Amino acid sequence: MTGIRVAVEGRLADLPAGSRRMLLERKSSGDPQIRVAVRGILEDVRTKGDAALREMAVRFDGVTMESLEVPRDRWDDALSRLDGEVRGALERAARNIDAFHRAQIPADVEIEIEEGVRLGRRFVPLGSVGVYAPGGRASYPSSVLMGVVPARAVGVGEVVVCSPPGPSGTPPDAVLAAASIGGATRVFALGGAGAVAAMAYGTPSVPRCDAVVGPGNRWVLEAKRQVAGDVVIDSPAGPSEVLIVDDGSAPTELVAAELLAQAEHDPDAAVVLVTTSPETLDGVRAALERQMNASPRSEIVKAALAARGALLLADTRAEALAFAERFASEHLALYTSQPSADLTGVRTAGTVFLGAFSSVAYGDYMTGANHVLPTAGTARSFSGLSALSFMRSYTWQEVTKEGAGRLSGDVARVAIAEGLPGHAVAAGLRTPANEDAVP
Repeated sequence: MTGIRVAVEGRLADLPAGSRRMLLERKSSGDPQIRVAVRGILEDVRTKGDAALREMAVRFDGVTMESLEVPRDRWDDALSRLDGEVRGALERAARNIDAFHRAQIPADVEIEIEEGVRLGRRFVPLGSVGVYAPGGRASYPSSVLMGVVPARAVGVGEVVVCSPPGPSGTPPDAVLAAASIGGATRVFALGGAGAVAAMAYGTPSVPRCDAVVGPGNRWVLEAKRQVAGDVVIDSPAGPSEVLIVDDGSAPTELVAAELLAQAEHDPDAAVVLVTTSPETLDGVRAALERQMNASPRSEIVKAALAARGALLLADTRAEALAFAERFASEHLALYTSQPSADLTGVRTAGTVFLGAFSSVAYGDYMTGANHVLPTAGTARSFSGLSALSFMRSYTWQEVTKEGAGRLSGDVARVAIAEGLPGHAVAAGLRTPANEDAVP
């Protein structure tokens, strides 16, 4: 008898309907009380501005704020105090994030559709972006970099960071240092739904932003959902998750370590292994128990495995990959003998790791790919944070005199068919036959 309990175990084809539903339908329906409370917070910030934010700092964070903004010299002090090796690692991460996101910037488009008719599409950076960095029980400088660095890479002029204040009235030093390294323009000691409201709608102190991105708790997620009609938000991001597809070729210790690494995030994390090897299933279970017992976050790991953990046996690799398609994981790890070939069939994942040496931890911190990703199956529709998240595009159209003559007849016919004679007149006035009518 082992000391761990995993929510779902067994042969994939024999899973009870309830177990399969629990694994695949991970999206939270939302807490109605949180929804109503967040609506009130958003309205308070819209109507009372900075005063509402100060009240929330006392109520939720237990601090009295003289100034909501953290002065630049506090960032610099935090950066100077940062351990040199940690600083070097964060600077390396920032360089990699910058390089990868600059490579994603799309080229403008220009094409002559017909003779005398030119069209184009231009991509431009947003004017301002708000980046939320979670706080509370821990600090997340990596999340600061994942939001700030791509925005600066594409040319966003103002990048605002909001993170909850600690007992000193400012966010943790690591967050302030990361804001400095990443190139943020302003930092505010604001947390929760109030911070999202401030960035979305603006206050006398906090500038209104064109987009609000970054992970957070249920209150932050609900606030982002509610402001989504007014500003751009990133993909819905809930508890962390990983699905590993294995064919018996990966060392069981590595597979177990990957599951544990995601499980230690949150008791609600979803960690799933689908393997075609019964030996791997047994080996991973034993390794998980050993590693969990040695982990300082063992209680969180234990809770995650019991709530949303799964160790599943597939009859074929095709069956395992088909399940991965339906699961649509935030992190998909292809620990198979031919991961690059298996990748060609993947459509629904936040990000994919190829081969047993490609740990999700590398992507979380250092590779340069973004770790702000869709969860709970929303990878079927949403993409992770990227250069495009901080840009918008518009099209332009140029029609020459000769081109107008070629288009006007068909335009008029469609306009009359739709009952819009003014459109037909606007098109017809530009034809050679009506040249004299144009002043």
